[in-house]
Formats: sequence, C-alpha cells, structure tokens
Amino acid sequence: MKVLVADKFEQSGIDGLRAAGCEVVYQPDVVDQALADAIHRSAADVLVVRSTKVNEAMLDAGNLSLIVRAGAGVNTIDVAAASKRGIYVSNCPGKNSIAVAELAFGLILALDRRIPDNVAELRAGKWNKKEYSKAKGLFGRTLGLIGLGSIGQEMARRAQAFGMHVVVWSRRFTEKGAAAMSELPDLEITVLNSPEEVAERADIVSVHVALTKDTRNLVNAALLERMNDGAFFVNTARAEVVDYAALGDAVRTKGIRVALDVYAAEPAAATADFADPIVGLPNVYGTHHIGASTDQAQEAIASEAVRIIRTYAETGKVPNVVNLSSKTPATHMLIVRHRDRPGVLAHVFEHLRGGNLNVQETENIIFEGAEAAIARINLDGEPPPALLSAIESGNDDILHLHLVRI
Repeated sequence: MKVLVADKFEQSGIDGLRAAGCEVVYQPDVVDQALADAIHRSAADVLVVRSTKVNEAMLDAGNLSLIVRAGAGVNTIDVAAASKRGIYVSNCPGKNSIAVAELAFGLILALDRRIPDNVAELRAGKWNKKEYSKAKGLFGRTLGLIGLGSIGQEMARRAQAFGMHVVVWSRRFTEKGAAAMSELPDLEITVLNSPEEVAERADIVSVHVALTKDTRNLVNAALLERMNDGAFFVNTARAEVVDYAALGDAVRTKGIRVALDVYAAEPAAATADFADPIVGLPNVYGTHHIGASTDQAQEAIASEAVRIIRTYAETGKVPNVVNLSSKTPATHMLIVRHRDRPGVLAHVFEHLRGGNLNVQETENIIFEGAEAAIARINLDGEPPPALLSAIESGNDDILHLHLVRI
C-alpha cells in the first residue's frame, strides 16, 4: 500500500508506516495544485494530511481509497466529495486533547495576568508593576464550556484543579440526558440547557465543539450579548464556530477580553504574511493555530494514524471512519440460508439486478465446518413473490429464503 504524507508528520509515524509494509512518499509542503499533482504522480492509495485542504479536484487526480487527517475533525477535507467516490475519510480524535486544553488554559492565564503585555513592555525597557498588578485570579471563578468532548473534559479537570466552578453545555447531555453524567464520574460540573445560559453564568467562556452545519456561527451576536461585561472568551476550536465580526463588536462595546488560536482566513503555508482585523483590537491575544502542536500530541496522533492505516491494510476496515452512512435507503432484508458453494450469491445478485433492486448492505456468515452459510442482504425495495420464487428454485444450493421488512 502506498501512502502519500502531504503535511508535517513525525518520523516515528513514517517509520511505523514502513514497518507495516507501506511505501511512504513524504512531501510535507505540497498544497493546492501541487498536492493534486503529487496524488497523481505517486499513485497513492492513502493520503495523510494535517491542516492541508483536500478538495474535489485532488480526489479526481488519483485513485485514493483512504484519507487520514492526522488530527481531530475533518473540516479541511471535502468529505461529501470523498463519499461520492467511495473514499474513506478517517481522523484521530482525542489524541490532541491534552495539548489543546493546555494551550487554552495558558491563554486564560495570559488574559487574567496580561502576560503578553507584561513581556512586551519589559522588552521595550518599561517597568510598570502598578499597572500589571491588577488581576482577578482564577480561584472561585466560573469557567463556561461550550462543548464537552475530549478537550472539554480535559478543560474541566484543569479548572477543578484551579478551584474553579464549571458550567457546561454539550450535545452529549441533550442526546443522552442524565446517562451522560455517569460516563464522567470524575467531573464536578453543572449542566446548562443552552450555550446562552453558559454565556450568562460564566466569567470565562471557552469553546470546544467540532465544526458542523449545526455549530457554524454557534457563538453569534445574541450569545455574546449575554456575556458579562469584562468576561473572557477563548476559542481554540474552529474559527467558523464563532461570528468574529460580532466578537469584535463585543470587545469594543462590552470590554470582552479574547484569546484565539484559530482564524477565519489562515494561510495555507507554515510561514506567511497574516492580517486579520480581530487580532489588531486591544484586549485580544492570539496564537498561530498551535493547539495540537506539542511533541506529545504529535507522537500520539502519528501513532493513531499508523494504527488506522495498518488496520485498513490488514483487514480492509477503517477505524474512526467518519463518512459511512448511519442509515441506508434499505427497506427489506433478504435472508438466504444456503450451502457454501461457488456461484450461489452470484445467482441471487443477478436476479436482484434483473428486478432493479439495489443491494445496500450484505454480509455472509459461515457456519462451523464451512458447509453452510447465511447471507443477509439489505435491499432498497421489496422483491415480488415471483422474483423470490425464481431465486429459490433456480439454484439447488439455496436452502431457504426469508424476507424481513426493516
């Protein structure tokens, strides 16, 4: 299996892929048309990326069967285009959680103690202890988390260690209710009903949701208006989750202090000129989208990417796949008990094709001794009785047919 690694990747990961029998093409700096050309030239089966964007034209440039994002989320990949072409998309969730939480908490401390401004004035030769002695401190204050996935949970644990109260809104509680709390016995949190309630209750709001159609602009003007004057806001998730124009207004009108690691228009290259109006506002601190960029996190992500690709190469199954349908258009299941002989399922499928019935899913389970099997075939319609009769009577190795509505 040939793997094109088109982003920065740990040497341990490259060594792991080679140890798994993969041929590795390492081109960490290719983007845009250069990436499409690399996919074509390499004839790679698997593409590994981090922040590099993967679009539909790139998918048409070669014959990829798997794309692995070496990180959490897949918003830089055209997943819909990959799904149309039968290309698996996988990622490495949870492996950078501690790194992102560490940065987010560092940003909170920086906001409270104004650490970047302290450093800038000292470097400029100014001593201003009177100004920078002003800070509220974190003990006893309320951290509001919008999202409680792996990163949000790590944030809650660190907040507890700082003696903070933690209020949370998360879809996991919307979907699972009280059962979700039993999954997190070590967290002392208060669950609220909406992101707006978190904004109202919190001294510090930190965002930790994945980017989906439901979370785009989740943090909007209405939510920011509910925040307390002078509160802190931290975003280490995705820029598209926040309306940055509204956030800028909140900085100017409500004295909100902001720390960001993600931006609406980030350069594709690792080094480049950068201009975003929000980072020029007073009381806004920024870092260079480095949340997952610790040695520990990158080693863990590389190990997970290797596991995904090795599993795919050895079993055909893809861990952490994100683009398989949770529900197909199937309406009926045809259960075929048959002798385990060549041509039996080909006979069944040929008749189904003749009946204009599409197979959505199928599995064939072999009984001990490999003399008989059960095939479960999910169909997008109901086979008429005449078709079922033709299938059953047309092959002596078919023992029984049974149709179930699903």
